[in-house]
Amino acid sequence: MPVVAVLSALPQEFSTNLINAWRKGLAETGFVEGRNVAIESRFVSSGQYDRLPGLATELVKRPVGLIVAMGPPAALAAKIATTIIPIVFVVGLDPVAAGLVASFSRPGGNATGMSLVTGPLGQKRLEILRDLVPKAKLVAVILNPISPDAIPELRDLQGAAQALGIELRVFQASTATEIDAAFATLSGQRPDALLVGSDPFYTSQAQRFAASAAQLGVAAIYPFRQFTAAGGLVSYPEPISLTRTGRQEFTPAAFSRVIRRASCR
Repeated sequence: MPVVAVLSALPQEFSTNLINAWRKGLAETGFVEGRNVAIESRFVSSGQYDRLPGLATELVKRPVGLIVAMGPPAALAAKIATTIIPIVFVVGLDPVAAGLVASFSRPGGNATGMSLVTGPLGQKRLEILRDLVPKAKLVAVILNPISPDAIPELRDLQGAAQALGIELRVFQASTATEIDAAFATLSGQRPDALLVGSDPFYTSQAQRFAASAAQLGVAAIYPFRQFTAAGGLVSYPEPISLTRTGRQEFTPAAFSRVIRRASCR
């Protein structure tokens, strides 16, 4: 029986919803978990991305026929762990720039997938903040320094900020405690607005971000709908349906072809 592994850097709640939708889609193509395919999942909690390389190596040794990697940290960990086992990823950054694939038209290697284009939209978020707060001159940015999204996202933001005449004040936070510390520092600097980076871990801290921004009285923009559902002011881009992604864009039919090839090894 072929084994499909799921390696996720996303909060478990969102990973589970996506996997459940994808599981239903697979069943429609003839692959039913426990009958003719096995699914093993590995998650990390609280942004513990340093555990992903070990989990990826564990899955490769298992061995598995396919690795589904959710989030940039998981995709990069899987890519490092194997150059043979097929990898299908879902990321929010440019997979070419990140080194996951050679190009969009010809991925090459053993990895392919889709980008939800969240990190590269930081420029647009900054423009929206300017529309919300026209006189904004100082914008605070909170990024996760251990996330692969952080450097390219900051680079894009810096270019946009220069064009808009905005000064960025960058704060780093990779844990809940560091998020609280960032807001404590922000309270003394009084930025005109706040932009929260697109790291997957931050989604699990949506209520913390929304409540802290409200307490500070600062206009804030976020990368995912979960933040506005938790009380945040605005998010961009439009929300992505996990069910729709899991069953259509996440292409169970394409996965079924990979699984069939893996079962024939």
